[in-house]
Amino acid sequence: MKKIFVVLLFTCLGYGIVYAQKTKPIYLNESQPIEKRIEDALSRMTLQEKIAMIHAQSKFSSPGVPRLGIPEVWTTDGPHGIRTEVLWDEWKQAGWSNDSCMAFPALTCLASSWDKTLSKLYGNAIGEEARYRNKTVLLGPGVNIYRSPLNGRNFEYMGEDPYLASQMVVPYVKGVQDNGVAACVKHFALNNQETDRHGVNVIVDDRTLYEIYLPAFKAAVQEGKAWAIMGAYGLYKHQHCCHNEYLLQDILRKEWKFDGIVLSDWGGTHDTMEAITNGLDIEFGTGTDGLTKGMNAYDAYYLAHPYYEMIQKGEFGTVELDEKVRNILRLQFRTGMNTEKPFGSFGSPEHGEAARKIAEGGIVLLKNDNDVLPVQLEKTKTIAVIGENAIKMMTVGGGSSSLKAKYEITPLQGILNRVGDQAEVVYVRGYVGDTTGDYNGVKSGQNLKDNRSEDELLAEALEIAQKADVVIFIGGLNKSKFQDCEGADRKSLALPYNQDRVVSALAKVTDKLVFVNISGNAVAMPWVKEVPAIIQGWYLGSESGNALASILVGDVNPSGKLCFTFPESLEESPAHSIGEFGTTTEVKYTEGLYVGYRYNDKNKVKPLFPFGHGVSYTTFSYGNIEADRKTMQADGTLTLKVAITNTGAVDGAEVVQLYVQDKKSAVDRPVKELKGFEKVFLKAGETKMVSFTITKEALSYFDAVKHEWVAEPGTFMALVGASSSDIKDKFRFELQ
Repeated sequence: MKKIFVVLLFTCLGYGIVYAQKTKPIYLNESQPIEKRIEDALSRMTLQEKIAMIHAQSKFSSPGVPRLGIPEVWTTDGPHGIRTEVLWDEWKQAGWSNDSCMAFPALTCLASSWDKTLSKLYGNAIGEEARYRNKTVLLGPGVNIYRSPLNGRNFEYMGEDPYLASQMVVPYVKGVQDNGVAACVKHFALNNQETDRHGVNVIVDDRTLYEIYLPAFKAAVQEGKAWAIMGAYGLYKHQHCCHNEYLLQDILRKEWKFDGIVLSDWGGTHDTMEAITNGLDIEFGTGTDGLTKGMNAYDAYYLAHPYYEMIQKGEFGTVELDEKVRNILRLQFRTGMNTEKPFGSFGSPEHGEAARKIAEGGIVLLKNDNDVLPVQLEKTKTIAVIGENAIKMMTVGGGSSSLKAKYEITPLQGILNRVGDQAEVVYVRGYVGDTTGDYNGVKSGQNLKDNRSEDELLAEALEIAQKADVVIFIGGLNKSKFQDCEGADRKSLALPYNQDRVVSALAKVTDKLVFVNISGNAVAMPWVKEVPAIIQGWYLGSESGNALASILVGDVNPSGKLCFTFPESLEESPAHSIGEFGTTTEVKYTEGLYVGYRYNDKNKVKPLFPFGHGVSYTTFSYGNIEADRKTMQADGTLTLKVAITNTGAVDGAEVVQLYVQDKKSAVDRPVKELKGFEKVFLKAGETKMVSFTITKEALSYFDAVKHEWVAEPGTFMALVGASSSDIKDKFRFELQ
């Protein structure tokens, strides 16, 4: 009898399973097309459930539909690491013991690697970390253009050139999304200052918008297939960017055919009507002040109860609401409800190796007179390391990108790790800057207080420097307010904490001085001719010190190139000399297209260090440009080749850069524009051919009247070089 019962039971269960499979809702059936699943899920939802999905329920999440098995959307700050967990309604830390992430280098470092394979590695590693923490959306990368060296958030972005940023953002996005996590590209658009960031209206012409400030976003959407976009805080055409009709509807949705979600930056939503009609899908961070008007604060959001009431009163239908929910469902089927996504990993040794490799690839050797670098340990008895930034942790601070890192190797630690007992390393402070180490409850645990006077600190530094074989001054900026930090712009181009005095004094007592600039921005260097070796060291993340040490001693040959121009002074920055920066209420981009090297070329200005610049421990020679034709059809391409030879004794990589010049145009055009680059590794004495393909798009400008891209027939020049100021060869060709 028992056997019969068991057989009957399993038979019934079997029929039940078959029946359940046959009646499984379409939206849960992964074999069905996503768009069909979206419509099925949407048809099953109530009005209240739809409204709940389009606004936050906590600091970093928005609701799903538990009744239908649709999960919540969980976001996390990036773009340099996965933010620590915070309390539900507060910025205070949740106190988890297992949320310490791997800190990756700042995006200025990544962009300065000019290496698309490193960008893919970066995206994949940080995507694995986000996936492991079960996040739906990574709030990054950032691709706003470097317009002024005073912008507090420049370190989170990818430099001054739209082509470079476009090429570097695509692999990052793909790497993140390979893990079933949405990359949220930000801040769309024109987020180029922190001053009055919630209220400033940007005045910029359409041609400049399309040629300078939109290309990286377009590439992320159309080539990277980004699943999410974050609106910017400011205004454009007097509408906030988080619900801006021209940006979000006309350009993003209609022109670029974006099918992902648009979410607001935290506190970036200001109007229910505009949020409904102008393309915002999820509202975050408007405020969580407990109870508001007798209800949960989240229900008082612009896209919450106010929207629901308008529908109930007949002032709005559900067409816009359904479109927002469709976008969110599409996100969920790609991420949270994708059963084939990997598990991810967190804070792993592999991620540490990735962080170090990216850092080493992006560090830029700006100057190396008399071969001061690399440090020859076999000939060096004493190394003096001077400067607060040699010991200050940089993963904490800077705004929303502040991290609770699993570990951080400081520059001094990295040098000690590498040098070991091969030489004596002596550290002195040199200057005292920001001694705090606490941001939003994330604490570095460092006690950097030092009550000695500037004169005492300088005297100690000079005494040590005079006795050392090599002096390494590690200074620059930090992630404190009014330096490289969200919410406030820098007040000047100068180094803070009177560092210039220290550097100049050190240069007088040693001819073996190395200045390492830790920053995400350009700084003034009035002593540049006095210091033989200068390194741009960025914010390098967990492996900061190890990566820097490997460059200093020559374990790795530096190959980074600047992703933005270092001006001599603010007067040489077009945002300050022609346009406006740091103004409130309204800011005019009067300089138009002439950002960075475009301005220098037009006005024949020699910068401190040009865009694309970086030297090496070896030397490279460039052959003449070879082309497959001299005349290019409008529907064809032109292929160029150039031989690159490592003429030195050290293996290394060179970034070969292609610029294009229009010899005669109906409109004003920059002298030249970056349209290709390739990073090539060469052993000592080795030669390789580097190829570039020029298309009609590379020759086009945006015609604002016709609202289309135009490539005029005529004569063009292809220029190949090692930087924007170091052109090696030119090739003239015709476009028919």
